[in-house]
Amino acid sequence: MLRKIIVGAAVSAALMSGSAFAQSSTVKGAAGGAVTGAIVGGPVGAAVGGVAGAAIGTAIDPPPQKVVTYVREAPAPSARVVVREKVVVGQPLPETVVVKPIPDDPTYAYAVVNDERVIVEPSSRKVIQVIK
Repeated sequence: MLRKIIVGAAVSAALMSGSAFAQSSTVKGAAGGAVTGAIVGGPVGAAVGGVAGAAIGTAIDPPPQKVVTYVREAPAPSARVVVREKVVVGQPLPETVVVKPIPDDPTYAYAVVNDERVIVEPSSRKVIQVIK
């Protein structure tokens, strides 16, 4: 019973911390998840965290610097887009948000939502990075 509680806590902590770290691009896949899991749950946490970190870390790779620079410098659309949902790395933008392709790299697109510039994966609309 205690082992199930520890494993459950380690999984929860690894997934929550992995999501937070993924936004700032500091967790690097399985290694980052394993370290986070080890801190929270010891050896069992390291194993669980490694699996969770691999899933999170490989799903969200930072875009090339030229894409970030383009999005940072691109003119903002004249119409302000506001959504109730918080813009979160790894989550898709609502369908009401218009995303614009990056001319030199069509594997990325961007939008300005709630006064934040975001880089997205065009086909899934998943947020890859929020430009600060």
